[in-house]
Amino acid sequence: MSRYALGLDYGSDSVRALLVDTSTGEEVASHLIYYPRWSKGLYCEPAKDQFRQHPLDYLDSLEQVIQGLWQVAPAGAADRVIGVSFDTTGSTPVAVNKDGVPLALTPEFAENPNAMFVLWKDHTAIAEAAEITKAATENEVNYLKHMGGIYSSEWFWAKALHVYRNDEKVREATYSWVEHCDWITAILAGTTHPEKFRMGRCAAGHKIMWNEEWGGFPPNEFFVGIDPLLDGLADTLNPATETAGEVAGHLTEEWAAKLGLPVGIAIGYGAFDCHMGAVAAKVRPGVLTKVMGTSTCDITVTSKEQLAGKSVRGICGQVDGSVLPGMIGLEAGQSAFGDLYAWFKNLLLWPIREVLPTIEGVDQAALAQAFEDKTLVAMSNEAAKLPISEQGITALDWVNGRRTPDADQGVSMAITGLKMGSSAPQIFRGLVEATAFGARAITERFREEGVNIESVVTIGGISKKSDFVMQTCADVWNCPIEVLESDQSCALGAAIFAAVAAGEFETVEQAQAVMASPVCKTYTPIPENAAVYDRLYKKYQALGQYVNGAK
Repeated sequence: MSRYALGLDYGSDSVRALLVDTSTGEEVASHLIYYPRWSKGLYCEPAKDQFRQHPLDYLDSLEQVIQGLWQVAPAGAADRVIGVSFDTTGSTPVAVNKDGVPLALTPEFAENPNAMFVLWKDHTAIAEAAEITKAATENEVNYLKHMGGIYSSEWFWAKALHVYRNDEKVREATYSWVEHCDWITAILAGTTHPEKFRMGRCAAGHKIMWNEEWGGFPPNEFFVGIDPLLDGLADTLNPATETAGEVAGHLTEEWAAKLGLPVGIAIGYGAFDCHMGAVAAKVRPGVLTKVMGTSTCDITVTSKEQLAGKSVRGICGQVDGSVLPGMIGLEAGQSAFGDLYAWFKNLLLWPIREVLPTIEGVDQAALAQAFEDKTLVAMSNEAAKLPISEQGITALDWVNGRRTPDADQGVSMAITGLKMGSSAPQIFRGLVEATAFGARAITERFREEGVNIESVVTIGGISKKSDFVMQTCADVWNCPIEVLESDQSCALGAAIFAAVAAGEFETVEQAQAVMASPVCKTYTPIPENAAVYDRLYKKYQALGQYVNGAK
């Protein structure tokens, strides 16, 4: 009789549940639920780069997505689930009280965005990130040397400090801060109280400055030197961290009843979506796994011997065991990929959304939806017909700042080469090329730092939806690109870790051999296109240097 592992993938907009047969790797059933409050735009102010999510969105959606899963899964499947694991976006931390409860779940702070999870894409803490970078650089021990040397406004400490500086009531009520991937794991295990709470290696190492070299987290005095408001926060963090295949706890009776799962099944330690997605893609040395969605997250691994003590500049960290146990996991990524395309689409659709409702006598809803559905597809088709031109449009992909290489959320996008005759498909092609160039900058940084990248495996909706985007990437990167078959690769990675935590496999590698996703398509670079893009990439670099200098 089949036994199943359950993977939960908390994305920016929704949560996905995936049920996987541990003996065959078959993805038996899946279900998706959108966060209700987030869908309404609550607690967010995009003009201020503020993006917050209410913890109730996570809890309510968890129950809904699992109960919905049982409606499409085989009869009796819930009783044969042996383990569950979570992946989430990150860094997405929240302030908790002395009982380990997120402040937004208490009456006083129920509608206060500062008491909610600060989503990865929230960039309100740019100034705080710069102060942390400066303090670490000038410190006798550079606590950022394993995190690319630059702290980001997307990460834990900058967000906590920004909230403390701007909300005295939240600051006074806060005991500690926790990452989403660790909190949701602890919820099901009943270990949210600070005395029981433990963290996975992934979030701690890549975002919270944990490293075994200094015995856990930087000392309290380092953070006090940045701002006394941080006094004591580091001391609330348990320095003992575990890799995702280990058991974080067992499902409580309360949550077993809510979710329809067996009491006591294993719960693996949580991790970030891209790291678990890389495991579903059989990540290995020499291969970069790229999760392509609203943003991108790039993951590869290498051995300690190959890295030889080197700290890779300008990435999002290198952490022992953050992806695969026994190997160094390296993370990079772009702050906007699909988001850049969506920005341009929204720009073009402004009259449809704002002017169309004022016109009588037309089916407004149907017409608006048709434009919404077909605009990017139509532009992609037309852009694909255009020749690659060295006299055309050059753009940067920094519409949401720059994650890597060399994090800087204060930089802006730029575009050059516009003329009276520039069409929407031409501009769109320039934006697609910009995202491909931004990705190439990451692979080139890895190679410059001695981390070999020979090929790329892609995950996510864009990689399966647009031949034009993927062929452009293959030409710009001048390397083959494999696209995974699974539509739920991050949830699949979580299921793989759940199976290991449950003891179904002794190692992650054994689980991957059975459960990892096959490849559905391969893109190969076209030599003549790659040669032109080598020259155009230099124009992208020159524009980036100009924007950096003019900032």
